[in-house]
Amino acid sequence: MTDDAPELRASDADRERVAEVLRDALAEGRLDMTEFEERLDATYRARTYGELAPITRDLPVGTAVAAPKVSMTKEPAATGDWAGRITGGEPSSTWAVAVMSGFQRKGRWTVPRRFNSFAFWGGGDIDLREADFASGEVVINCVAIMGGMNVVVPPGVEVIVRGIGIMGGFDHREEGVPGDPGAPRVIVTGFAFWGGVGVERKLTRAEKLRIKEERRQEKLERRRSRGRDPLERDADPKELDPSRPTLHDLHGDRRERERRRDS
Repeated sequence: MTDDAPELRASDADRERVAEVLRDALAEGRLDMTEFEERLDATYRARTYGELAPITRDLPVGTAVAAPKVSMTKEPAATGDWAGRITGGEPSSTWAVAVMSGFQRKGRWTVPRRFNSFAFWGGGDIDLREADFASGEVVINCVAIMGGMNVVVPPGVEVIVRGIGIMGGFDHREEGVPGDPGAPRVIVTGFAFWGGVGVERKLTRAEKLRIKEERRQEKLERRRSRGRDPLERDADPKELDPSRPTLHDLHGDRRERERRRDS
């Protein structure tokens, strides 16, 4: 935690990031349970960065959470359709767990800089097609034990897969596809044991409907260009040429000839 802006008010997400550092330190044996409980209580009572800073200051470098710096220069803005989707705002959710069950993160939600997910004998769907992004680069960390997860990204997003699989695996098919200018980068990482993490690229439902409508309009235009009413059904040959015999007429004539021959 830096001391650049100790008087700035801390957010719930800042407190939660410090809490995650404390949980990691407890799991590694750097803190005992009493110290962990005291620091966790201080974390959730903290109101500013200055109050949060001492809580993780004596932990190893790299685990402490840095306070965001207020930039005095204009950062390059995202361009194109992505300009309004990289918001830098508070994430809607930072983690998900499925134990003999399942979870979903889909629709309109804000993806954090790092999203942690865990599935044991279960599964999860992480759908980013309609999501906003807290940063231009986000990490989706997936741990699947005898379970599976599926990460769905929209077209235009660059995907990098760094996960490790043991008797399981990570899907690398979407790697190597260049991202659109200003689009976010999604890094899928984690661990799969007797499980798998799939990564696929899909259009949103609204985009599918738009493409379907465009194709329908193109078909109508082609029919109009041939001089035919697109709403008109195939005309009856008898209606086009009254003198032209129909199949029914031909069959009737044949039956009449057979009747005369038999008589």
